[in-house]
Amino acid sequence: MGAAGDAPAERPSSPPAATAKRTLVFTYGTLKQGFSNHSLLQDLFLTGDASFAGAAATASPLPLVCGPYRVPFLLNLPLGGGGGCCHRVKGELYSVMARGLARLDELEGVSRGHYERLPVEVVLADEGEQQVVEGAVAYYAHRGYAAEMWARSGRRGHAEYSPAVAAGYVRRVDRPQGQTFLEQIRVFVSSQS
Repeated sequence: MGAAGDAPAERPSSPPAATAKRTLVFTYGTLKQGFSNHSLLQDLFLTGDASFAGAAATASPLPLVCGPYRVPFLLNLPLGGGGGCCHRVKGELYSVMARGLARLDELEGVSRGHYERLPVEVVLADEGEQQVVEGAVAYYAHRGYAAEMWARSGRRGHAEYSPAVAAGYVRRVDRPQGQTFLEQIRVFVSSQS
């Protein structure tokens, strides 16, 4: 403590929003424009916790499959593009503040083992030129069931979670409430296709 009459100690100020740490998040499913969970990103836009960075695609082919209720899952199983099994997945890139990232983690069930937020290399399409973006993350299917999800899909993925691929999607509030999402995933991967 300073003596009476001393100037008060300066407190470090919070960084301005423009320079605060942001994370680039690659979205490939229901968080994209036109899909059911995009409203969360719209809320984050209003609070300044997220902004659209552009259309993007994964730099390498990755499996994108649909699980129970046509929920999309990007699998962290780089398998190459041979035989049509995997594609460079199309999606959208967002710049997200820490507070927004916490809300996305909650939606994606990171603490419950639904998805894992991991690095992904993406290419941003900018007026015809492709620009590799470093430091982006995506929500992948949790490693505890990703290989089973890939087998259940017949080892064939989608290039994009489009309205046609999403046909039959069931919103979370409309799904049976007697099981956890992980239990629903386990039932799905153990069933016949």
